[in-house]
Amino acid sequence: MPMLALDPATLLLPTADARAAAAAHSETYRSRKPFPYGAYDDFLAPEILDRVKEELKVLPEAETSFDRPQERLKTSYIPERLPEYTRRLFYALNSRPVLAFLEELTGIKGLIPDPYFAGGGIHLVHNGGHLDIHADFNHHALLNLERRVNMLIYLNKDWKEEYGGSFEVWNQDMTAKVEGIVPQFNRMCIFNTSSTSWHGNPEPVNHPDGQPRMSIALYYYTATWDATRKSHTTRFKPRPGTTDQSDRQIARQEMLADFLPPVLYRKVASRLRRLGF
Repeated sequence: MPMLALDPATLLLPTADARAAAAAHSETYRSRKPFPYGAYDDFLAPEILDRVKEELKVLPEAETSFDRPQERLKTSYIPERLPEYTRRLFYALNSRPVLAFLEELTGIKGLIPDPYFAGGGIHLVHNGGHLDIHADFNHHALLNLERRVNMLIYLNKDWKEEYGGSFEVWNQDMTAKVEGIVPQFNRMCIFNTSSTSWHGNPEPVNHPDGQPRMSIALYYYTATWDATRKSHTTRFKPRPGTTDQSDRQIARQEMLADFLPPVLYRKVASRLRRLGF
């Protein structure tokens, strides 16, 4: 029995059933440290993700690609350009029943899905690739919303820990890994996001057959952003005792934003980014 019993044909589920599916897990989820998070197996009916995997055998050109020290060999694909069933699954995961499930699990009321899927979609990390430990951007500027919850659903059959790419949770002062979660097929990882919710998949993917690490990524928000808050982009943190690199370009940009008047910063920021500053 899947945790969230979306009908494989219609991808529908009564809202009350979705809320009830989360109730048994909410207390444990909300009490997890260093921030609320959880990993749940058999999240959806397996035939749903089997169908998605079949559709994803042929992919369009990626919307975004990263190949820098902090994000290596990572590509993403927005739902609008993906095959029909996969696209419908993304819309279902943004629907009212799923929001009810998430609100019951997290205790966060008034969650809002992102119709633009900013930063979300299908994510691939190819062999040798990784995503260093980071805290995510906290402000959806287009909608003026605060980012609150990430949900990841893995598509990797028979994935083993030695294949790399495990999802890692780190403590707030970045002195120790709290847990590593293998990105196995139909496992859902979810966590509350903040400026100190350090996470990532920093160990390089190393599948013996060269298969990429694949996941579905969705982000949820609340209308709680106000002028007292300071927005930031993705913040990377090196793990102690490793060769991880700080994102010095972002650090320089944030320093300029702090010291320059906003009008002047907006005028020069894009030019400086083009120059690699």
